[in-house]
Amino acid sequence: GAMRSRGEVDATLQTAKLNPAELLPVVHCLSFGPQAGAGECCLLQLEPGLCAELEAGRSLVIRGEKDEQAVLCSKDKTYDMKIADTSNMLLFIPGCKTPEQLNADQASCDIIHSQIAGFGNNYWELRRCRPKLKKLRKLLMEDPYEGPDNQKDQTSTFSKYTTEDLLNLIQASEEEILHQLQVIDACKIEGYWRILEFDYEMKLLNHVTQLIDSESWSLTKVPLRACLEELGSLEPTEMIEHILLSYGRKHIDDAGEIYFEMHEDKICRAIAHMLLQNAVKFNLLEFQEVWQQSVPEGMTTRLDQLKGLALVDRSSRPETIFLLKVEDLPEDNQERFNSLFSIREKWTEVDITPYIQDLCAEKQTVGALLTKYARSSMQNGVKVYNSRRPIS
Repeated sequence: GAMRSRGEVDATLQTAKLNPAELLPVVHCLSFGPQAGAGECCLLQLEPGLCAELEAGRSLVIRGEKDEQAVLCSKDKTYDMKIADTSNMLLFIPGCKTPEQLNADQASCDIIHSQIAGFGNNYWELRRCRPKLKKLRKLLMEDPYEGPDNQKDQTSTFSKYTTEDLLNLIQASEEEILHQLQVIDACKIEGYWRILEFDYEMKLLNHVTQLIDSESWSLTKVPLRACLEELGSLEPTEMIEHILLSYGRKHIDDAGEIYFEMHEDKICRAIAHMLLQNAVKFNLLEFQEVWQQSVPEGMTTRLDQLKGLALVDRSSRPETIFLLKVEDLPEDNQERFNSLFSIREKWTEVDITPYIQDLCAEKQTVGALLTKYARSSMQNGVKVYNSRRPIS
């Protein structure tokens, strides 16, 4: 339409029964530009922290394959993206001035003609979520590393993954992915992230613990150089170093020598895993004896080292223990609870905690999760939890 004059604006104000004295003198006259259309632009609502990231020149990435719900990632956090509808139409007006800017700018003329570049009735809302990291382990487990002599590795048809590949496939921020690779003890071999095949990992660990034993080293001070010299003929030195890093904490003494303080709990846990994986159920007392005999001299086995790895059945006679690994359970909250309640009908909070701990979002407690997904009752004076829905 034609440009409006001040007279027309005042006439419109009168029709609308508005008192010009109560309004700013400057008027925006809006008209639709030739290209204005719905759906041309998307709006994204950002919290101040994310806004600062963009303003600092860092980028945000949207991740997900075709069959996944999109998530948005900053350098170190992951957000679910949900569409929020608005009842008011949102107009995009380039160079539009706010009342504050107009008040500051006394010289501005009293009619500003602006063109609407686009409009929308919804925007993307972000909600901080747990990074979706289950897939990371799943991808790397397609083709675990069985050692340098393994012929299968040369002919394997499985994909191998670089950091870049994982960033494209996993719905998590770069920092969350790199941290998780450390948690699952992945190592980089020829530029690809790999997980050691369990038997091969145990073979390496065994070499190290036997050497510690034969040299009578303290478990808190295992020298890297001597390990590499002694074991280098048996296995690649980077594998020996990887095992020491996975099962120990690195220290450097005043002379610049590198030592490792071995993680007792982690070594005991790995050996329990090895013993339990060959039996469906194990008599608890027999298991505890064999387990203590199997760990390196000077280490003490305790059942609480097995949280999230094995479950004790106190109700069977004799009592038994069996492998139940938290990483094999579903990532979705409801599916996780369904699968736990199909394994055992009633759980104590102590027993179920290791299997749901990882589902807690920021500041959420295990108690809050149980309230939402389980119902509680008392059994012989102990509080137990069972499913809110019938388990098929």
